Amino acid sequence: MALRATIFKLELHVADTDRNYYGSHVLTLARHPSETDERMMLRVLAFSLYANEDLAFTRGLSTTDEPSLWQKDLTGAILNWIELGHPDERRLLQASGKSDEVVVFCYGGHASQVWWQGVQGAVARMRRLSVLSVNPSAVQALAALAQRNMVLHVTIQEGVALIASDSDSVSVEVERWR
Repeated sequence: MALRATIFKLELHVADTDRNYYGSHVLTLARHPSETDERMMLRVLAFSLYANEDLAFTRGLSTTDEPSLWQKDLTGAILNWIELGHPDERRLLQASGKSDEVVVFCYGGHASQVWWQGVQGAVARMRRLSVLSVNPSAVQALAALAQRNMVLHVTIQEGVALIASDSDSVSVEVERWR
């Protein structure tokens, strides 16, 4: 018998002074059995940093032809393709052909640096690729905020995200590699 996804309910309030975006979102997250709290909360951080009414979580780990998040326009065209981890260059090139912009969130510390050095040359011609890195200790601190029912307030200013729950808060600096 296959394991089922764990469902998380999230009320997310975003105040992004860098993009001048202020909004509230009621979201349902399905955490795949093989997904960790760290990865799930990184998806929440990615959603917060690119928050938009049209941004949505995908089926994620359960399918290979979709990113972790994407933003589509009314015609179904993909505007923003957001990946987590260390995708290979072939996947990134395919994503760039399917979407206007591709964003990768790395969270593996030294492993992320090794990955980036390996794919950097192959993706050099991609114009609309952003590679962002989050410190693994910050991701672990984010994971501590994970609960089945969450209310999170995210304030983003000068590339730093302050994520606050009722019980604790975490400051996350996102480093832009490209």
